[in-house]
Formats: sequence, C-alpha cells, structure tokens
Amino acid sequence: MNDFSSGFHPPAVPGHETKLSAEEKQPAARCEWDFSLATVVSSTANATVSDTLGVIEFDPSNTILATGGIARKIRIYTLNSLLGPQEETVHFQGEHQSIAFLDHTNACGNCIFTPAKLSSLRWKPGTGGRILGSGDYDGVVMEYDVETKVPIFERDEHGGRRVWSVDYSHSDPFLGASGSDDGTMQMWDPRCGEVGGSVAKVQPTKSRSSVCCVEFNPFGDALIAAGCADQKAYAYDVRKMVEPVHIFDGHTKTITYVRFLNAQTLVSAGTDGCLKLWNIVDSRLLRTYKGHVNSRSFVGLSVWRHGGLLGCGSENNQVFVYDTRWGEPIWVHGFEPMGRDSSDHHHAFVSSVCWRQVNEDQCTLVAGGSNGVLHVFVGKRKSDSE
Repeated sequence: MNDFSSGFHPPAVPGHETKLSAEEKQPAARCEWDFSLATVVSSTANATVSDTLGVIEFDPSNTILATGGIARKIRIYTLNSLLGPQEETVHFQGEHQSIAFLDHTNACGNCIFTPAKLSSLRWKPGTGGRILGSGDYDGVVMEYDVETKVPIFERDEHGGRRVWSVDYSHSDPFLGASGSDDGTMQMWDPRCGEVGGSVAKVQPTKSRSSVCCVEFNPFGDALIAAGCADQKAYAYDVRKMVEPVHIFDGHTKTITYVRFLNAQTLVSAGTDGCLKLWNIVDSRLLRTYKGHVNSRSFVGLSVWRHGGLLGCGSENNQVFVYDTRWGEPIWVHGFEPMGRDSSDHHHAFVSSVCWRQVNEDQCTLVAGGSNGVLHVFVGKRKSDSE
C-alpha cells in the first residue's frame, strides 16, 4: 500500500504507452480574469502526522465546503468563515496583498473523525447538504450525517482494496458508484438489501487495472465515466453496465481524474502531466493542456462549468488555471512559504482543487496542499476596457 504521508500516489501503470495525437496550432492563451489569494488556512501547531488534503468538495448550495485526507478527519467550513475574516496586508511575490491567515481549528465549523484515511468525498444530492459520502484507504464507502457526525451507511465490497473515488447520480441520488484498486467500478443503492448491496459491477480492463476515478454525467445523460491505470477512460450506460459505450484513449500514463465539463465534453487528467478535453459523442480528443507537473501523485482536477475554466495542482507546489480554449495555462500561482506555513515547503505539492460552481463574473477556487494548508483564491472577470 502506498504511504499517503508523501501524498496521493496513483497505482503502477501497465507497460505499454499510447502515442499522443497531434494537436492543432492554437493562438496564444490570454487571461480574462484577475485572480488573487484571499485566505490561507493552516495549523499553527506542528502536526505530528501528515495532513495531506486529498479532496475538497463544495456542497450543492456552494456555501459550505468539506476537506478530507490522511489525517482521518473531515473538516467542514462555511465560505463566509473563509472569506469574511479581517485581513492583514503582507508582502508576497513582489506585491502587497491583503490576505487572511486562519487556523484550521478556528476556521473549521465542524469536524468528523473517520476510521481510515480518506481519498474521496462527495455530497449526496437531494439531502440539503446534510449527507456526505466518502471513500477510504481501507476499501470502505461510508455516508455521514454532517449534523450528527455519525455514519449512517457503510459498504465494503472492494475486498479491502483502496477506494479512490465515489460519486452519486444526479437523476437518482440514491444511486452511488465507487472505483477501487481492485480493478472494479461498482454501483450501489442503500435501498437494495440490508447493507445496500452492489447493483452493478464492471471491470474495465482484463488486467484489473485500478479504477482511479468515477463520475456520473450531471447533465441528464445516463452515463458514468471511469479513469483507469491502463491510461484510458471509459464511459458506460448506467442502464446496461456490460461494455463501455465510449473509450477515451490518449494519455500515456495513469488517468487520475475524469470530470464532465458539459453535456458534450469530458476532461481527464493523467500522471503524464496532461489534461485532455474529449468529445463524448465520438471519443475524439479536442485539446491537450500542458504546463503543470504531474508524474506520480494525485494533484486534483476541477472544472468551473459556468466559466469554462479548469483548475489543477502540480508537483512543483503550484496551482494552475486553464481556459478550455487554449492549451497553455492562463494563470499560475505558487504556494510559497508565507511565514506561518513554511515548514516542509520544498517537499510540498498541491494535492487538491475545487471550483465553486456559481454563474457570475466572479469565481472562487479552493486548493489544498500536501502539507495540509488550504488556499482560497478569488477571481474577477476583467472589463472589456482592460
């Protein structure tokens, strides 16, 4: 089992490599946003165990976010608590910026202790932000009642192999899915049987390559996507989980994340240091995004659907933002040591990111590091005159 104290690391990749498709020439990328760092949340006391933040998730109201990782706890924050505190001005990267410095203990409004290290979190649709699902290193999927802080559902059908990813269907919120090191993607329903048995199970690869990520299509189509260690992503029709209806082949190493951008396109991330945009209908590669460093760890991937932006971390301790129109990043920000979070900086990397899904000319991107530090960035669309 991989040691999470050095970060999320995807499983070994089978030996073959897939040749990348040639990319069309693109105009130079331009940034239409002004981004700034608003808040840094860290621990004032030296942690005795690593606190890598492996996952960040906004709730359906986009006012509450949850984080999880190897510290065996789920922290719940309100966005107001992260963006509302009094700010202090610091000199950072050659500029004066107003940044709020907070401590996890004070900023966190709720904390749920878990029996194992967490690799995935997803808010359950239709529960008003009360139920939170998780996947852990012991191969267990659990649901927690955030108000009572107790588990209300548990299933362990991956044979104790690490669960990398969990998600819920938006058309039927009772239906969930999990991907695991056991090489399977399983769909489950708490209404079926006393322990909510598996209602469907697929093994995307004959070699049982790890399933590192799963996501239901949130736009109404009956699809679920899975990214695997065999360098491919697969899409299945949830009504007939037999063979994949689409195969996305273009990465040269493990696929760590898949995210639906809209009803027609899918984004994947891999440890080949690339993000890729795919046409779902014909499995065609539309664009490749390069710039961040990613060769072995899970560094996060999030899509802001309203703004057409992608966010990901990097093993050189930077957060990257891509506009889907261009293959080069439009904004890069380093997680430089800022006095209070300077320990272990040289070994740190950005391990998780999450966009707030709001439809406006302002955006919020939250990123977490392998050192347990949380950064909140805000962006404002530039005016036409700028």
